[in-house]
Amino acid sequence: MSFLPQIMFLLILGVAGFVLARRIKFLKRNILLGKAETRNDQTEQRWKTMLLVAFGQQKMFKRFLPAFLHLLIYVGFVVINLEVLEFILDGLLGTHRLFAPLLGGAYTVAMNIFEFLAVAVLLACVLFLTRRNVAKVERFTKPEMKGWPTLDANLILVIEIVLMMAILTMNATDQILANRGDEHYTVLGTLFFSSLIQPLFEGLETPTLVFLERFAWWFHIVGILAFAVYVTYSKHLHIFLAFPNTWYSNLKPKGEMENMPAVTNEVNMMLGIPTDNPTEAPAEIPRFGAKDINDLSWVNVMNAYSCTECGRCTAECPANLTGKKLSPRKIMMDVRDRAEEVGKSIDAGGPGLEDGKSLLGDYITKEELNACTSCNACVEACPVNIDPLSIILQMRRYVAMEESGTPAQWNAMFQNMETSFSPWKFSPQDRFNWADSVKNEEISD
Repeated sequence: MSFLPQIMFLLILGVAGFVLARRIKFLKRNILLGKAETRNDQTEQRWKTMLLVAFGQQKMFKRFLPAFLHLLIYVGFVVINLEVLEFILDGLLGTHRLFAPLLGGAYTVAMNIFEFLAVAVLLACVLFLTRRNVAKVERFTKPEMKGWPTLDANLILVIEIVLMMAILTMNATDQILANRGDEHYTVLGTLFFSSLIQPLFEGLETPTLVFLERFAWWFHIVGILAFAVYVTYSKHLHIFLAFPNTWYSNLKPKGEMENMPAVTNEVNMMLGIPTDNPTEAPAEIPRFGAKDINDLSWVNVMNAYSCTECGRCTAECPANLTGKKLSPRKIMMDVRDRAEEVGKSIDAGGPGLEDGKSLLGDYITKEELNACTSCNACVEACPVNIDPLSIILQMRRYVAMEESGTPAQWNAMFQNMETSFSPWKFSPQDRFNWADSVKNEEISD
């Protein structure tokens, strides 16, 4: 029976690992539903971008208070989870505080650091809950945040609070038992924060304390494993995807719009300019623009799964600020939801992409797409370098080139640009007539 806890722990660890691996495989397949795209240039700049934006949270600090609170949670998440290694080894080996005898006084210092970060995370989560549910920051109350997105954000914050409380409870009861002479527990130096709550447990009998300490230990490690699985179903997947997402950022100047290779090659052929593959005819006529997720690149789909749903993009969007339906955050959430729908259909043996639905129309409307001013404010605002504009432009190209569904005013502009090389309907040769009139006025004066 002494091996029962270890067997239980091994089973829980195995189940969590299996579910996590299966979910990661599902996410990878969904992301690769997008078209192939190569972004391996400027390697040094990509590493620098990832370190500054994802690891250093550079763009978060445009708003100091939420950035500072987020930094506390981020550092706490990274550092406290170092202790998870000890939890796992203790669970597998049947030991308790395996590293304490090895590290000596340094172990107590480490535990105090972990407790400080646990309290910092706890306080930051309470403040974030207050901002979302009491202060009701406007970007958290947009229509796309109704229902599950708001519940998801609140659940994560509550879970983190409970997990941090479990750490403090475990340490407090652990040290009371150690001071009572229980050989299973190691006497450490003063643990500042957990010592503050020790009086709550001092009057309890030893069996009760053992139960509380073991319950807190199991609750914390099982909670961490469950949290790791839950994150892959949550907007908090950005905890992991922020790093590859920033590495594969678009490093071109913000105002530069990507040309369509299929159209560029056709134009080059018409002008007698060598194409990328002059001897290769396309296997099938390519679709101009994007109608569904398989028309987007895999980077676009990864962007969608990396979305933090923070709403900074929507808060900066001039179209949204003037009452238009466009919300860059909703665009990313819609791409992710469509990828999830298609992925689940494929796994169930269903039609997948051939289900009669598409990203355009069933998720994103033309009204939303047409409202975009292409200003790049959403791209600049995103703390993990997501590019909603790329998706919007690709879908607008489909509407214009495949459906001829752009507004009449736009069609007139397109025709003028094709014939007169400007949005206005007059000959290019007359473009500087205004200068001649100014010159004549100066001569007459």
